[in-house]
Amino acid sequence: MNEPRHHRFIDKELSWLSFNERVLQEAYDTSVPLIERVRFLGIFSSNMDEFFQVRVAAVRRAILVSGISSKQLEYQSLMAKIQAKVLDLQEKFDQIYPVLMKELARCNIFLINETQLSEFHSAWLKKYFKNQLKRHIAPHIINEDSDLVQHLVDGTTYLVASLQNGENKEYALIEVPNKNVPRFLELPTEKTSKIKHLILLDNIIRHCIDDLFRPFFEFDTINVFSMKMTRDADYNISNELEQTTLERMTKGIKKRLKAQPVRLVYDRNMSDDMLEMLKSHLHISSTECLVPGGRYHSFKDFMDFPNPSRKKLVNEKLHPIDSSQFLAFDNSFDAIRHKDIMLNYPYHKFSHFTELVRQAAYDPAVKFIKINLYRVAKKSHIMQSLIDAVKNGKRVTAVIELRARFDEESNINWTRRLAEAGVKVHHGIPSLKVHSKLCLIGRKEENKTQYYCHIGSGNFNEGTARFYTDFSLFSANQDIAGEVKQVFDLIERPYRKDEFNHLIVSPYNSRNKLIGLINNEIEQAKQNKPASIQLKLNNLVDDIMINKLYEASQAGVKITMLIRGMCSLIPQVPGQSDNIKVFSIIDRYLEHSRVMLFHASGEQKLFIGSSDWMTRNIDERIEVTTPVYDKQLKQMVIAILSLQFKDNTKSRVINQQQDNRYHPRGNKRKLRSQVAIHQYLNGYEKKVTSALAAISNTTTHCLNNNKKLQELPQEA
Repeated sequence: MNEPRHHRFIDKELSWLSFNERVLQEAYDTSVPLIERVRFLGIFSSNMDEFFQVRVAAVRRAILVSGISSKQLEYQSLMAKIQAKVLDLQEKFDQIYPVLMKELARCNIFLINETQLSEFHSAWLKKYFKNQLKRHIAPHIINEDSDLVQHLVDGTTYLVASLQNGENKEYALIEVPNKNVPRFLELPTEKTSKIKHLILLDNIIRHCIDDLFRPFFEFDTINVFSMKMTRDADYNISNELEQTTLERMTKGIKKRLKAQPVRLVYDRNMSDDMLEMLKSHLHISSTECLVPGGRYHSFKDFMDFPNPSRKKLVNEKLHPIDSSQFLAFDNSFDAIRHKDIMLNYPYHKFSHFTELVRQAAYDPAVKFIKINLYRVAKKSHIMQSLIDAVKNGKRVTAVIELRARFDEESNINWTRRLAEAGVKVHHGIPSLKVHSKLCLIGRKEENKTQYYCHIGSGNFNEGTARFYTDFSLFSANQDIAGEVKQVFDLIERPYRKDEFNHLIVSPYNSRNKLIGLINNEIEQAKQNKPASIQLKLNNLVDDIMINKLYEASQAGVKITMLIRGMCSLIPQVPGQSDNIKVFSIIDRYLEHSRVMLFHASGEQKLFIGSSDWMTRNIDERIEVTTPVYDKQLKQMVIAILSLQFKDNTKSRVINQQQDNRYHPRGNKRKLRSQVAIHQYLNGYEKKVTSALAAISNTTTHCLNNNKKLQELPQEA
């Protein structure tokens, strides 16, 4: 245990960059439909923005506060490695972009700039600029007193114009609008042409730049280059007792808007004097903040790159599947009471959950609803149902996490709206983020309260549920639901001492329970008995848990993992992690579910929940992980996990070199797990539907035929 840290752990920041390189690989993959490849450029860019806002900013702060010490040297070395990797990825990005543009041109889709306009399109755009766009633009003239740090908007693309008049030069900043006008504009076709022309907003402004400045400035030449600034996303929240949590968070967001820049991305063709001017006004001196790039910087907008042409240029739709059990009953409560239900989004319809909350809002038997809200959709049906429930006399409690990064402002607005409607709003525990995905509904049945609960791995967000893979367990198991109620009680009264016999709840028992589960496998392996662990997580970076997995590997426990993002564990190191294999899947959906499977002497203990294996998730947040007891649902999740471990199309091998090589296929047939899972669940639900077809649709008849339902096939 005394060897250098890098022998046992990969720096999480470098591991994260390796993850984003896997995203960029999708833009290079010719088997991916062309428009989807372009959109992966947007995902890569959006990820990189957040990386600088959060992770690079944290390293930069660590350098500043560590003083002159060995720690500072470590952080400086890490920053140098980050910078080198970022520049390498930027170069790869710049290489693939023109390739994809040429591919689009072969499909008669042209993303053109202002120098490639026909006379027809030039005249049309001049009118468009005058009538539609100019009203949204107000240049900022830069002078000695300009405070760009104060006024620039984080992550927004700006055009920097230099207006040369003889020996005199003036600079102006133009914010490229990102609201009210489309980022990509499809130009009208000329005559009967089948060619589609798209142009970016930036280039429309460049084309009409003279019309913007000529009425007010004299200049001989005007040169325009783009830039984007990224701020530190962290900010201090004051603990003044007289302020409410809401007031502190509102103040904190304002601080973020003024936070220091951590990155300046600029057009590498920008003149030296313009770059020096920007560095001076933004108070940037360190080279790690500077990232030279191409002509465009807000590539995150490419996530929504339009498809004006053929269907084959995008992924074939995998239509969401209905839950046969929910459909078989007159209402959601009868369905859940009959038997636990597991849904896997986006393969299943998320509307089953929104329908449950909608029914609860007016069901006379429902007395209360409690729900955790971390991130929700802008136009949320769930929030409307909570408001409707209050109107119908239900007691509604919403635990809204105001510190959900980048969703703070949205959650503040929802807090005010729900509170005004009469919802009892809590903001959790000051020292702990509430990240669990819980909903609890209390219903009066036969003169007693029956609990119905939801425990999941994903947010109650109708938007992200369309492309995040997540598990949701619906249960009327009173032992499980009773412990869900205990979690809500803890959030409202954090000094209670509760015991959890079923749920794994951070920060109360997660570390001990997880270590206990691993220790059981270690003991089995030491006795030469079968022992295995399968994990599916977003991130694995907690040192204690990684060391425990190394110990298990050395004891002979077979460990297989799917880690989407950061993985500080180094697999396949002789004498340390020989028995550990790690894979990562990047495909059309974002892998977000968390699953743990332990052999447990053949019992196969399965858990799903909200927590990754990061120190913050285990020790510093409210997280909930639940066992899956229903044998049929357990086999369903295990089958899905098995398909993912067999993926030989979109799965990459995680190793010490972080070279992201694809999972070798060998002589095996091609298997793309996300497509295979959709097929599996489609077949599974069809078999359930067939079994239910012989049973009357009435609730009474269904409940009288428990035996038939329990005899449904364990696998589809």
